Amino acid sequence: MSPDPTAVHPLPAHERVVFLKPLISSEKIVVGEYTYYDDPDGATEFEHRNVLYGYGPERLVIGKYCAIASGTRFLMAGADHPTMGVSTYPFTMFGGEWAERTLDLVTGMPSRGDTVVGNDVWFGYQAVVMPGVRIGDGAIIATGAVVTADVPPYAIVGGNPARQIRQRFDDADIARLRRAAWWDWPEELVTANARTIMAGTPAEIERIAAQHGLEQN
Repeated sequence: MSPDPTAVHPLPAHERVVFLKPLISSEKIVVGEYTYYDDPDGATEFEHRNVLYGYGPERLVIGKYCAIASGTRFLMAGADHPTMGVSTYPFTMFGGEWAERTLDLVTGMPSRGDTVVGNDVWFGYQAVVMPGVRIGDGAIIATGAVVTADVPPYAIVGGNPARQIRQRFDDADIARLRRAAWWDWPEELVTANARTIMAGTPAEIERIAAQHGLEQN
């Protein structure tokens, strides 16, 4: 039997672990089923403590089955300061005549758009994701990494700024896994094949998807 994806605390004895989807109230944050956050101090406050500067229209989209360690933070586009001139000081935010004279500069600033995280992504302790970054399925973000650029599927990245350390699989196996898209399988099929998903090969995952007509183009 699989855990209840609507339960805030899937492990009742460990309140530090929360499923995020049932916690999110903001229309600008979308999280898939079974993605969890682990934090001994205020795990239920993820939306307010870990998604920062979300003043604009940009969204944070996180897929299914992601594992997010304590202190991981997503900086949204509201953190950006103007860089088109001499000063980066945000005069506009203080209102009054400062805002009247500068509002058009702020509203005209380019945006990198939504921050999008794929499925089955693992974030290490205190990782930081900058605005507009896209992180592919199956990626691993190392402890303390500062992700300033897009991350390919099944890549391992680390450092500040984060650089690719290696691919988890070769290109052919990554293609197999993306076609199989096990995170979109029915829950019963995921449960029945949890051991293979954890310890099997891309070819085995591909085979299961094909047997059930679940391969994606």
